[in-house]
Amino acid sequence: MNLHSIANDLRQAVDAAKAKLAALDVKAVTHRPAADRWTIVEVIGHLIDSAANNHQRFVRGQFVEELVFPKYEQNEWVAAQCYNDCDWPALVELWHRYNHHLAHVIEHVKPNSLGRRCIIGPYTPVTLGFLIEDYVVHLKHHLGKIEERVSA
Repeated sequence: MNLHSIANDLRQAVDAAKAKLAALDVKAVTHRPAADRWTIVEVIGHLIDSAANNHQRFVRGQFVEELVFPKYEQNEWVAAQCYNDCDWPALVELWHRYNHHLAHVIEHVKPNSLGRRCIIGPYTPVTLGFLIEDYVVHLKHHLGKIEERVSA
């Protein structure tokens, strides 16, 4: 696993998306496509929450024998933070900067901790290395869905 490649991939993804996101108007980002679907603002809020949860996992996973972490209750987190009431440009900037910091963290993860067992809520245990790789996959998935929504 090449941590520098993963970190650079993360940086490139957020840098490429930042200008596109910032250019979206309030009507586009606050449009709810269905009652049970998030707005684009809420999706970016979810990605900030994901960054916050994974930040802790990436750091803690380096100095414990086994990381045990609660399940991320994504709908509850998004609802509790009222992301649609946030300033859109500020939210995009927070998301962008947080992910740049995570890229820095990823680059400095101790290689001997990548195989550390991580238990997240009721899910099958995975390694710290898997969580790091999956974080970028997850982020890109959501950015792709935003792009599809904007293009439609």
